[in-house]
Amino acid sequence: MRIMFAVTAARIDADNPLNGLEHGERPEPTVPEGWTTVTVKATALNHHDVWTLRGVGIREDRLPIILGCDAAGVDEDGNEVIVHSVIGDPERGGGDETLDPKRSLLSETYDGTFAEKVAVPRRNLVPKPASLSFEEAACLPTAWLTAYRMLFGKAGLEPGSTILVQGAGGGVATAAIALGSAAGYRVWATSRSGDKRERALQLGADQAFETGARLPERVDAVIETVGEATWSHSLKSLRPGGRIVVSGATSGQVPPAELNRVFFLQLSVVGSTMGTRDQLVRLARFLDVTGVRPKIDRVLPLSEARDGFAAMAEGDLFGKIVFTP
Repeated sequence: MRIMFAVTAARIDADNPLNGLEHGERPEPTVPEGWTTVTVKATALNHHDVWTLRGVGIREDRLPIILGCDAAGVDEDGNEVIVHSVIGDPERGGGDETLDPKRSLLSETYDGTFAEKVAVPRRNLVPKPASLSFEEAACLPTAWLTAYRMLFGKAGLEPGSTILVQGAGGGVATAAIALGSAAGYRVWATSRSGDKRERALQLGADQAFETGARLPERVDAVIETVGEATWSHSLKSLRPGGRIVVSGATSGQVPPAELNRVFFLQLSVVGSTMGTRDQLVRLARFLDVTGVRPKIDRVLPLSEARDGFAAMAEGDLFGKIVFTP
């Protein structure tokens, strides 16, 4: 049996998730029929990894499991690839694997990418543009793909429209700012941190506001990943007929619904999760053509993954945290 280094969720602790984080030797992955392996060159941290350690979306009997959804690396034929982390059947989802009732993400049912090697279905490999580094490419499959789908698949807006991105600093939010700006949207962003507001402007936001601040005018759509702490502000910020696209709830999942505002102003609330393999291909092409690049907060060796998890748990980041084996 061949051995590799990996970072795993060994136990669940809802109050102190880092208690369940372990790293060390694990067997290299077995490869089912139709699957292949990728030698990981870079992998990125997501809130999903912290939620797993809290026990959200996973049962204890599946532990230990290797964490990580995102990866860029080299396949068995020597090709540089990006790993699409949605494990699902497009046919069962009506052409969209994210709608497959049986779909999962890497690190939920199958071992994830925080390792020297990862096993994935062959269809989940996407060519990495030569213009992207492995570290940049590793940021795409979760946060950047989620932002791409929210902006271009779910928001339903033409260039020149105004979008509000709540919680500038996180991976999806920084991706939405950069992608929206490059696509010709007027992008407004919020953050409690003055430093993060300034950095949002540097990323391409037209204006940045303190969380909850009154805006100069109502917006066409809100990109919402924060949840409870910003939900009321998101609803109040929309023009009549506007739309909230929500893909996360890092501050809590049960805000007051304010249904009177929703129906009276004919607002739409649209859920969005990840994206398809085809959308990941187009996202990589978009970055290749435009020169837009993921904002990377820091790059750490996988052996120091705990420091990255601690930074994410404390909100001490702007952009993506990337690990290299």
